[in-house]
Amino acid sequence: MRTRTGLGLAAVASCVALVAAVAVGRDGGVAAASRPAPPKGPYVALGDSYTAGPRIPDQNGRPTGCERSDRNYPALVAAGLGVRTAEFEDVSCSGAVTGDLLAPQSTDHGVNPAQLSALTTATRPVTLGIGGNDIGFGSLITTCVRSGVAYRLEKRLGAGTADRAPCRGRYVSGGTDEIEGRIRTAAGRLSDTLDEIGRRAPRARIYVVGYPAILPAEGTDCTAMGLAPGDVSFLREKERQLNAMLRERARAVGAGYVDTYTPSAGHDACADPDTRWIEPLIPAAAAAPAHPNARGERGMAAAVLRAAGATD
Repeated sequence: MRTRTGLGLAAVASCVALVAAVAVGRDGGVAAASRPAPPKGPYVALGDSYTAGPRIPDQNGRPTGCERSDRNYPALVAAGLGVRTAEFEDVSCSGAVTGDLLAPQSTDHGVNPAQLSALTTATRPVTLGIGGNDIGFGSLITTCVRSGVAYRLEKRLGAGTADRAPCRGRYVSGGTDEIEGRIRTAAGRLSDTLDEIGRRAPRARIYVVGYPAILPAEGTDCTAMGLAPGDVSFLREKERQLNAMLRERARAVGAGYVDTYTPSAGHDACADPDTRWIEPLIPAAAAAPAHPNARGERGMAAAVLRAAGATD
């Protein structure tokens, strides 16, 4: 299997120079007063770079190419649930697609075993954060950043007809939206994966973790990401569609969905450095470009703990 890094991390990093309602467990949504006690473990964390926490210190785990942080949301969730170290296994890996849950994943530094191999009949809580790489969201951001550079150059040259959404035009044509098609394909893969998790860990409470807001929840101003105004709206729409698919697929099999988008609104990559959860293309904090920083991982952990009934 070819090597991948992060949510298109290598591709996103190459652009830096250019810009110099939460359901609970497998029993679905229930009233807070009747929620079961939070699961204690064994806990298995599955997912991609938004789960792993690349470049957030300290990096730990094997292989090192997965770039897992000891301050990512799975580590914080394990602590919040009181899961013992021996009963916590984080097998998330930067660059993972859904297929890497069932097969080994090659990285720049080592091979990560199939993530689902960590599941057993004893497994209780399972968190799953996957899907962004399946739809190529990292390369999508890269393409849109490049289009944004061209847009701003045209504006400087006085081109009054510069396309305000040049990237959207690359993916949406004649009523066909390429990214929507990718999301539909990913939905089928996710359904199969959730069924397999249930088969391997029949007593587990599964939580599908959505993606936090990468771009402002409103408006089109996001200079730090180097995008044309209309493409800010386009990418925001695609992320929301991806999260909607994750929610729908989770609920279809009775798994919980963890909404990290709502609590992250206003903490996107274009927010103030002291409040944002996501770092822009040129990070100010220890984190990968267009990925959560330590604050973002804490925010995601808080959302998971609320979903698990561990906090109000």
